Amino acid sequence: MREQAKIAINVADVILFITDIKQGVTATDNEIAMILKKSGKPIVLVCNKADNFVEDSSEAYEFYSLGVGTPYPVSSTNALGIGDVLDAIYEHFPEDDGNEDENEIIKVAVIGKPNVR
Repeated sequence: MREQAKIAINVADVILFITDIKQGVTATDNEIAMILKKSGKPIVLVCNKADNFVEDSSEAYEFYSLGVGTPYPVSSTNALGIGDVLDAIYEHFPEDDGNEDENEIIKVAVIGKPNVR
């Protein structure tokens, strides 16, 4: 799995780093964050399982310690916070120069523990 993640990181234009807001920052999260920072790629930090959006959103502040940017609390179950994540991803897309090239496909890597997604 580690090799798959490295391949995904290398070919991605934007990386979604998905964490579990209920577990807080784990040793694995710190390890992944170090790898992602070394890649030099744009990272969007997603803190999933913020099902009680108002209460759980304050728990996201802990994830600033990873040093990979703003944590975006989301609830994939309740579809909360997804728009903010999409906006953050879009910020890293290249500007439209008017030329549509079918070979210019934006690649996004989703990195995180399997049970978080």
